[in-house]
Amino acid sequence: MLGGVEEIVTHLEMTSPADLRPAPPVPGVAVEPVPADSPLVRPTTVRIGKPYNWPSSRWSDDDWEWYLSREGRHCVLIRHLGEVAGLADYQSHGDGEVEITTFGLVPEYVGKGIGGYALTLAVEQAWQLTPDVRRVWLHTSDLDHPHALPNYHRRGFRTFRTARGQR
Repeated sequence: MLGGVEEIVTHLEMTSPADLRPAPPVPGVAVEPVPADSPLVRPTTVRIGKPYNWPSSRWSDDDWEWYLSREGRHCVLIRHLGEVAGLADYQSHGDGEVEITTFGLVPEYVGKGIGGYALTLAVEQAWQLTPDVRRVWLHTSDLDHPHALPNYHRRGFRTFRTARGQR
């Protein structure tokens, strides 16, 4: 396919904090809020996305500056025993909606059994970003890790749209 690889993008949502079905806690896993301009955000996001050919893994300095400086951008590092294991970032849309724009683990933590609990913590953070959150949503692709979509469903996200696109 000219211009990229075809993908199926699945959009998922929660409309109440009560929708979250937490994964069992994993000792040593925690989230740490950091400013969007933290020097750890960009390289961690690139490391997460590179194996899946995320567009952000190829962004220019200008693309990153625009993305990270948007009003309503929030980030958390996912740590395991103090080491950076992943990241979640959020875009608050100011209308009671919070989009999880990035969630993932760096390659050396994939398959170690921490993704479900890391997602639980990331979703809890999303519900606490502003006092008026009424919806948390995200999207994933069939080109992402094969456990991504099942993990989102297990945590209580519901699919509200699928679409074909290109990456």
